[in-house]
Amino acid sequence: MLTEDELRRTASILNALGSPTRLRIVLLIGKTKRPLHIKAIAEILGRDYAAVYRHIKVLQRSDLLEVYEVGRSRVISLKKAEAIREFVEVAKQLMYKSE
Repeated sequence: MLTEDELRRTASILNALGSPTRLRIVLLIGKTKRPLHIKAIAEILGRDYAAVYRHIKVLQRSDLLEVYEVGRSRVISLKKAEAIREFVEVAKQLMYKSE
């Protein structure tokens, strides 16, 4: 059984990954070996920088990624990238598994 704190943290992670845009951001970062600039992510997704930044803040609060200041730019990288990839695979299995 999960503790109350573990339940809250799990719910926060599931909520953060529950947005298609945030999930795209996580998957995009997970494909690279290097941190990505937020501006580059916004361009790849065809979204406004401010909107992408708001999504990134949600992911950061859920402790799924880190934001670094590099000069005047912000770059992000995933924490626990392998665990996130495994989570996505489990989610796919749940989607397509018939009983």
